[in-house]
Amino acid sequence: MTTTPATPADSTPARSWRATAAACTTVVLWASAFVSIRSAGEAYSPGALALGRLLAGVLVLGAILLVRREGLPGRGAWRGIVTSGVLWFGLYMVALNWGEQEVDAGTAAMLVNIGPILMALMGARMLGEGLPRRLLLGMGISFSGAVVVGLAMSGHGSSSVLGVALCLLAAVVYALGVVSQKPALAYGSSLQINAFGCLIGAVACLPFTGVLISEAADAPMSATLNMIYLGVFPTALAFTTWGYALARTTAGRMGATTYAVPAIVVLMAWVLLDEVPTPLGVLGGLLCLAGVAVSRSRQQTGPTRGNPAGPVEGTRHDAEHQGARRP
Repeated sequence: MTTTPATPADSTPARSWRATAAACTTVVLWASAFVSIRSAGEAYSPGALALGRLLAGVLVLGAILLVRREGLPGRGAWRGIVTSGVLWFGLYMVALNWGEQEVDAGTAAMLVNIGPILMALMGARMLGEGLPRRLLLGMGISFSGAVVVGLAMSGHGSSSVLGVALCLLAAVVYALGVVSQKPALAYGSSLQINAFGCLIGAVACLPFTGVLISEAADAPMSATLNMIYLGVFPTALAFTTWGYALARTTAGRMGATTYAVPAIVVLMAWVLLDEVPTPLGVLGGLLCLAGVAVSRSRQQTGPTRGNPAGPVEGTRHDAEHQGARRP
C-alpha cells in the first residue's frame, strides 16, 4: 500500500503526540515491572527469570510481526540489534535481577539510575547528540530525586560489594544498549528492531534453560504469571513503544524521561502493595517528575521551533520508518 507523505504542518503535531504517548506507556510499564519482579524473584533465580521473561516477549513480538507481515529489518540495523540484544535484553536483565537480590531496593534504584546520565553522555559522544543545559539540569534534578527515593526505600536492608557491582554493570549495559539501538531504528521499525533484539537476548540466556524448567516446576502460579506479565507488557509492549519514541528524539531525552519511573513505583507500591509512601519518598518522586519536566522542555526559538518531537522528526529515516510500518 502506498502512502502520501504528509506535510510538516499537519504531521509533526500528530507524530509528536504519538511519541509522547509511547514514552509514557513505556515509563508506566517499566515501573510496574518492579512490582512484578518482587513476586517472581522469590521463586525464580536471576537467569531463569530473565530467560522466561524474554521467551514470553519473543512469542508476543513474533506473533505481531507475523500478523503485520513485517519481514527482516534493513542490513544496517543488525549491528545495533545484536549489540542491544546481548547487552540490554540479555546481560542487563540478568545483572539487574541478580543485583536486586544482593542489595536493598533503594540502593539498587540509586545505582541503576546512573544509566540515563551515562546514556546522555554516550549519546553526545557516540551519536553526536547535543547536551542542552535544560537536559543536564533536568537530569540533575531527577537523579537527586531518585537518590531521595532510594534513601526512603532503603530501610534496614544490606548491600554487598557484588550487588553494587552488578547494579553498576546493569546501568552501564543499559546505556550502551540504548545508544547502540538508536542507529538501528533508521533501518527498520521499532517492532522489528525489538523483536529480533529480544530473540537474540533470549538466545544469549539459553544456558539458563535447565534452571528455568526446574524452578518452573516448583514455582507458585502467581510467580509464573508475574514472569509472563514481565515478558508481555514491560518487555514486548514497553520496549516497542520505547523504540518508537527513541526514533523521534535523542537518547539523552529518552533517558531523562525514565526518571519518572521511581515516582510511579512509589505510587504503585502504595496502590497495589499497600506500602504507604514516606514524606521522603513523596519528595523524591516530585523531584523526579520536576526534573523530567525540565529536561523535556524546549526553548521555542531557533531552527528547532515547531518541531517538538525532537531532532530526528521529519528526516528521511523517519519517512522510511513510516513505509516500513505500513506494508
